Amino acid sequence: MREKLNSELKKSIINKNSIATKTIRLILAAIKDRDIVVRSKGNQSGIDEGEIISLLKKMQKQREESIELYSKGNRMDLVKSEEDEINIIKEFLPKQMNEDEIFKIVNEVIKILDAKSIRDMGKVMNYLKENYSAKMDFGKASKFLKETLI
Repeated sequence: MREKLNSELKKSIINKNSIATKTIRLILAAIKDRDIVVRSKGNQSGIDEGEIISLLKKMQKQREESIELYSKGNRMDLVKSEEDEINIIKEFLPKQMNEDEIFKIVNEVIKILDAKSIRDMGKVMNYLKENYSAKMDFGKASKFLKETLI
């Protein structure tokens, strides 16, 4: 992942793609910040790929929240900028499951864990996070769980 980010940064600089260059630099800076934190705790190799993916998802979510606020404030220029950054961040994330795939997996996990009520939601969510953390939108999974386990 780090190699891909650095490679894409070089390409964006060569192609004079300022939006991609700015966004990738933000991503690399965030990774470096996290690396520093974990190195101070004894992990000399820095964060792993799973943590990088988690970081990218967080960055994407922050921009989605910003788009919502900018839209309310009628700042379409800033909305466009945030959307451009999201598109670049998405290039580095694994392909996300669609709603049908999430719904199917949630139902399978409910059967596997024999979940009967909303009290079992934590158990199901933990299983999903352990097995599908990079590809699943847990907001949607949670919504499906609540609808199914009522």
